[in-house]
Amino acid sequence: MNDRILTALEFHKIVEQLNNQAETSLGKDLVKQIRPSVSLKTVIHLQKETDEAVQVIRLNQAVPLGGISDIRTSLKRSVIGGVLTTNECLDVANTIYGGRQVKSFIEKLEEPFPILEELVERITPLRDLEQQIKSCIDDHGHVMDSASGKLRGIRSSIRTFESRVREKLDNVTKTKSNMLSDSIITIRNDRYVLPVKQEYRTSIGGIVHDQSASGQTLFMEPRAVVDLNNQLQEATLKEKQEIERILRELSEHIALEEAFLMENIGVLAQIDFMFARAKLAREMKAAMPKMNDQGFIMMKQARHPLIPEDEVVPNDIEIGKDYTSIVITGPNTGGKTVTLKMVGLCTLMAQSGLQIPALDGCELAVFEHVFADIGDEQSIEQNLSTFSSHMTNIVSILKEVDHRTLVLFDELGAGTDPQEGAALAMSILDEVMEKDARVIATTHYPELKAYGYNRDKVVNASVEFNVETLQPTYRLLIGVPGRSNAFEISKRLGLSDKVINRAKSHIGVDSTSVENMISSLEKAQIDAEKEYEEAHRILEQSEILRHEIDKAWKELDSKKENIYKKAEEKAEKALIKAREEAEEIVAEIRQMKTDSALKEHEWIAAKKMLSEAQPNLSNKDKNKEEPSTAEKKELQPGDDIKLLTINQKGTVLEKVSETEYLVQVGIMKVKVKRKDLQLLSGQKQVKEKPLATVKGSNYHVRPELDLRGERYEEALIRLEKYLDDALLAGYAKVSIIHGKGTGALKKGVQQFVKNHPRIASSRTGSMGEGGSGVTILELR
Repeated sequence: MNDRILTALEFHKIVEQLNNQAETSLGKDLVKQIRPSVSLKTVIHLQKETDEAVQVIRLNQAVPLGGISDIRTSLKRSVIGGVLTTNECLDVANTIYGGRQVKSFIEKLEEPFPILEELVERITPLRDLEQQIKSCIDDHGHVMDSASGKLRGIRSSIRTFESRVREKLDNVTKTKSNMLSDSIITIRNDRYVLPVKQEYRTSIGGIVHDQSASGQTLFMEPRAVVDLNNQLQEATLKEKQEIERILRELSEHIALEEAFLMENIGVLAQIDFMFARAKLAREMKAAMPKMNDQGFIMMKQARHPLIPEDEVVPNDIEIGKDYTSIVITGPNTGGKTVTLKMVGLCTLMAQSGLQIPALDGCELAVFEHVFADIGDEQSIEQNLSTFSSHMTNIVSILKEVDHRTLVLFDELGAGTDPQEGAALAMSILDEVMEKDARVIATTHYPELKAYGYNRDKVVNASVEFNVETLQPTYRLLIGVPGRSNAFEISKRLGLSDKVINRAKSHIGVDSTSVENMISSLEKAQIDAEKEYEEAHRILEQSEILRHEIDKAWKELDSKKENIYKKAEEKAEKALIKAREEAEEIVAEIRQMKTDSALKEHEWIAAKKMLSEAQPNLSNKDKNKEEPSTAEKKELQPGDDIKLLTINQKGTVLEKVSETEYLVQVGIMKVKVKRKDLQLLSGQKQVKEKPLATVKGSNYHVRPELDLRGERYEEALIRLEKYLDDALLAGYAKVSIIHGKGTGALKKGVQQFVKNHPRIASSRTGSMGEGGSGVTILELR
């Protein structure tokens, strides 16, 4: 693309807007170099880059580009042995840090961004170099005392010398203040001096470094501080030498990493450039175009990028498929040139990797050449008329035009005799069409209205004009040629009907018929567009409704899955709990089998019952019915029941609480919830002794348990086992001997007793029972 075309289409104004979006000088340099590419592969990649940055911005994310500087000049100086300044070194450190921040930012994004991720992989962190610089230079660009041990010592001596010099000078200002113009200590030629009155020069003595404008005040260095000032100067010189040594060492280290640093800033410049394009797209409310190399352009509601959004009129335009040329006819000031420039400028933007101000789904072509003949080309210097200048430009265009060319002609054939100009315009269009180029031309010649109807690959177009307001609407009407509207405008401006009718009589019948046909076509086009817009609006509403229904359906599916998952987790927990309880019961039964004369068939029946003790939760909610009157009825001791959780029959022994009962199932006594019990028909009489005791021939349990000397945990385990044995033996009262000691064992026993469901009461033993060293338990 030559610069003349970029200037004619005002591409430089887009570049200015893009430059304002870049955050670093590195990015701004790339913006200045932007040019439309003629490679389809390159353009597609550029568009993908911009789109990735747009997606990041849509996530309300801002890439951190602060602190990044253009350090390329400093790097070149360091490589050739130059010593960098403190600020240059600090810029290197800040740029290293900024690059690492950008790398971390991209890597932490939740969604995949392959182009950005590939770019930041090339960034080398260089933490050691950054730390080395930051340990020597503070944020204000000053070399710190900690940069080296030698520098710390030198600065300590400088502070000492300065203190001693000031001390001596302070003494002079106090004792000889009458000889001084002002009792202050100042500096001249990097040495501490006093402002001495001229007449006391010999009294103070020393070296004169400066004098006031009037000559009445001399800035003198008293003899008493000359040696100290000399020592201070020497120390200051050593400080400068040490600082230079430190900076030289840092510069050498920077030079060693020059290749990595250059790669880092190259990547950072590219990222800034990408996000500048994305921010411009957001500002323009632009969309990513699909690119092709077939010369096809299709844009919906496209807007001129340089016209404010509240003023621009969006238009649909398509070329390259059913027709390769568009001839826009009609009067001047109708917006034809704006449409022409909009197509050309959007093409240049797309080929530069910029998104275009149009609706999603737009498509543009990659052209090798974009030619434009726009505006007043009159050249006084070359002694060329407007027509000659236009024709010179057109001649050069026709030499280079081919199938990968977009040509834009504004007012083709203007500046000469209308009849000859129209004939020349049609001939030029024919020539360009023969080379299969894409052409958009504007003209006010009425002869070209019929041109579109006589060519297969040409379509007429016009810009709508509102006769009521006498203003153009700037809406492009494809398929409808323009008309002058001269009679309607003249009539509204006050020209008499007599003059207008006389003018109409001078127009041939054919011209009148054509104008009437155009008017009819224009009306039909406008009506069709309104119907299309209404249909499109209804379609958009339907799409929104469909998306909402899809979203609700997915949410319902998600909730259903969560409910199933929670139900499965609940069932799993219930199953684990049931198994744990079953294992505990098995352990008790085994103990009972060991300690009692339990019959073998009872043992087998108990094991079978436990193996079936698994909760059935799969259809619990589906098959759940309202409990019957019998199920709601309060149970009485002796009632026959069915334990639903294990599907076994049993007998109620007693009511433990409002919701729990103690029941006998086979050889087991278990505490269960009322909702897990089903009352069987009929009731049994309450047994005189519902508590069954199973004893073997050698079974014996003492009425007291001695825990003295036991460890705390072991004592509680023995106590729990003993109470089970005592309950099976049928004891109503037992004694627990825990002793006095520290009282910890007694406290543990009492705490255990409070939580045991089969202990009716407890008390401390009397004097005859062992006193406070014994706890008496009443069993149920």
